[in-house]
Amino acid sequence: MKSIKPISTIILLSSFFLYNGCTPSKVPVSKGGYYHSDIYFGKNFSDHFKQGIEDGCTTSKGDYKKSHWLFNNAKDYNDGWFLGRNRCKHLLVLDEE
Repeated sequence: MKSIKPISTIILLSSFFLYNGCTPSKVPVSKGGYYHSDIYFGKNFSDHFKQGIEDGCTTSKGDYKKSHWLFNNAKDYNDGWFLGRNRCKHLLVLDEE
């Protein structure tokens, strides 16, 4: 039996990862995907995590919004808030007059 040469293995693996990197990553909402502001965040989040994403996203758009009690007492909300704030930063629109 012939063994695969290391260079062949590298080419095979790199083409596999390249192909997978180009496939669409959107998961339909009906399949458990969670979207907010047309941004896909993932799936299977708790309600507090989703609320954190929404509040963090609102904050990054220029309207500060945070439930301080949840932020300090619910790790899911805290993690969701930071994720929402970071993923929605590009949605901030500044009015220049």
